[in-house]
Amino acid sequence: MLNDRTSPLSLLATRRSGRPRDMAAPGPDASQLDAMLTIAARTPDHGKLAPWRFVIVGADQRDRLAEVITSAYRADRPQAARLEIEALQGFARQAPTLVVVLSSPKPESHIPLWEQELSAGAACMNLLHAAHAMGFVAGWLTGWAAYSDAVRDAFGAAPARIAGFVFIGSPSQPLEERARPDLGQTVSHWGG
Repeated sequence: MLNDRTSPLSLLATRRSGRPRDMAAPGPDASQLDAMLTIAARTPDHGKLAPWRFVIVGADQRDRLAEVITSAYRADRPQAARLEIEALQGFARQAPTLVVVLSSPKPESHIPLWEQELSAGAACMNLLHAAHAMGFVAGWLTGWAAYSDAVRDAFGAAPARIAGFVFIGSPSQPLEERARPDLGQTVSHWGG
């Protein structure tokens, strides 16, 4: 069973993201989303900088987000084909709930930028864990829009960057397991 909530360890051992395009209503209500974001903010954060921001994109704002993304894409790629544009428009409209997570580093701090960026990634992961623990399914996507300065500017300003688009909803179909890394290939013991 994926996203088995019978214990914290079983949830971590069976956690599986959902595909945002396969998510359906209901998504979390306002109080559930607040709880998820509170949990997401309980992430390792050297220096207590909170070098991340959460931007909720409401259902009534998805058309506007699609416009921002497609306009930025067309400016970057004037020869974009119709199917490319349709895919970007669909991206903005996936799943009932969307949280854009920004890596929002504090360059004036003595804490290394890399540590601040890792904290933003940990905040994304905590948001996924919180959503799954509350019985929803979530997916963390990047893609072209995450690397576009024009899209980023709709949510914040440099040096902030989009760490990810976190979509949350209910699964419309059973989740499928995917191949996991072979620990023999990813774990070693230091020989000193």
